[in-house]
Amino acid sequence: MKKLTLLLVAGIIMAACTPKNPEGEKAETTDSVEAGAAEGTEVAINTSASKVIWTGSKVSGSHTGDVALTSGSLFVKDGKITGGSFVADLNTINDTDMQGEYKDKLDGHLKSPDFFDIASFPEAKFEITSVTEGAEPGKVTISGNLTMRGVTKNITFPATVAEASEGAVKASADFNVLREDWGLVYTGMADDLISKEFNLKIELVAGASI
Repeated sequence: MKKLTLLLVAGIIMAACTPKNPEGEKAETTDSVEAGAAEGTEVAINTSASKVIWTGSKVSGSHTGDVALTSGSLFVKDGKITGGSFVADLNTINDTDMQGEYKDKLDGHLKSPDFFDIASFPEAKFEITSVTEGAEPGKVTISGNLTMRGVTKNITFPATVAEASEGAVKASADFNVLREDWGLVYTGMADDLISKEFNLKIELVAGASI
């Protein structure tokens, strides 16, 4: 009986020390894929209207923030997205759920070699390699090469296209990635471990779409 009690206690402690991943479907990750030339009309991404929201979690809670896009475009043909790419400036990593000293510490830590190491790798880039139409209108599956910390992996995730024309595009996606695949291996404190996945919510607005 004592042994069983000890095992139960140990199990409770381990569960309490195990971080939960942020909500979101995990993107399928494979080796990078060569991107072919996209067909159709190129539509410039409106970087000020587009959003990239990140969420990371740990045993004691979670943090959410954003990062700014610096450039990008999407290609459209016959009302469908055929390709595209965008670049994020990791110098703009910005926690949005804290203020003051604690926010500054987190922003600085995320920019340090423990995480994105922006002194060596100041940008992250995503380039679409394929777009597959889904069973429902506006639903697609996107695959593309995501580059962070000098590592490029191909990820596949579901997305929603609300608008797609030669003059305006609006698309969004919500997915998790396994940070270790890009060398983000910092585990956190022994009693406050960081989840292995982090979430990305991306809203892209291109052309005249608002």
